[in-house]
Amino acid sequence: MVGDVAVGGDAPISVQTMTNTQTTDVKATIAQVQAAADAGADIVRISVPDEESSAALRLIVPEVSVPIVADIHFHYKRGIEAAEAGAACLRINPGNIGDAKRVRDVIKAARDNNCSMRIGVNAGSLEKHLLDKYGEPCPDAMVESGLDHIKLLQDNDFHEFKISCKASDVFMAAAAYQKLAEATDAPIHLGITEAGGLTSGTIKSAIGMGNLLWMGIGDTIRVSLSADPVEEIKVGYEILKSLGLRHRGVNIISCPSCARQGFDVIKTVETLEKRLEHIKTPMSLSIIGCVVNGPGEALMTDVGFTGGGAGSGMVYLAGKQSHKQDNDSMIEHIVEQVEKKAAALEAEAALAAE
Repeated sequence: MVGDVAVGGDAPISVQTMTNTQTTDVKATIAQVQAAADAGADIVRISVPDEESSAALRLIVPEVSVPIVADIHFHYKRGIEAAEAGAACLRINPGNIGDAKRVRDVIKAARDNNCSMRIGVNAGSLEKHLLDKYGEPCPDAMVESGLDHIKLLQDNDFHEFKISCKASDVFMAAAAYQKLAEATDAPIHLGITEAGGLTSGTIKSAIGMGNLLWMGIGDTIRVSLSADPVEEIKVGYEILKSLGLRHRGVNIISCPSCARQGFDVIKTVETLEKRLEHIKTPMSLSIIGCVVNGPGEALMTDVGFTGGGAGSGMVYLAGKQSHKQDNDSMIEHIVEQVEKKAAALEAEAALAAE
């Protein structure tokens, strides 16, 4: 458990991100955590590099709506302070946290404060003895590091942990995670670390994590982008949506557009993505420029719009033709139809829950 979020077993794959504000800027950090939560983040990680950040964490935790993971490097005392400050989980890197005694002190603080832990192995910061043994960072070295640390936690009768084996190289990360999944039943935190900017990092993460998730490996994910943390959450959900593993918000099915389009598809989709960000209910929307594929796609979506002629197109509801709509007013009309459908689905879900 990370706070009230279950990780592993039959629990949904959780999506997380990390703040990039100065932790000591309490107001800015709270605002960023809440923005991520509004975008769908289940868990948010915050770096705790110094005593001032530990003090700030104590002020941040009560003001946010999602469990907080404290990111701990080098100074084991920060881990103790973070547990006492209310962190739901501690992320420690076995390559730089210190000797076994220091780790035991962190374990005690975690146990005393009902705090779970993540063993965060990273190819860029492996222990010296493993680098000496293997000559360079590699999947075997990463997994050995993780298993050594699992043993240390278990030898201290601590079992509330998950583990990651991250690398920026997609092939190295994928190989490490496959070996890790074979070696342990511990919940796995999945990620391609330092993946890059929004476009390149999204592609690397989708390829690396997508293949692992398709194989059944991974219980919680973090997409690491040099971008706004909200973008990490969006990409994370899109990866899970594409694999049918988790659904949130509107899944827009749209064509790339061509000379046959009856309206500006690209501009319309861009506008609708922004206008529909507030919808959390899982549903589908097809926006197709012409009648070649439009009617067929609309058969399989909750709401659809297919371009036609004379400045108008056809609106589909629940897969059936409903009515024509002018292009000039179709964005407002589509937003209205999606909001109506979302409200109806929410009411159905509430009724079923009763």
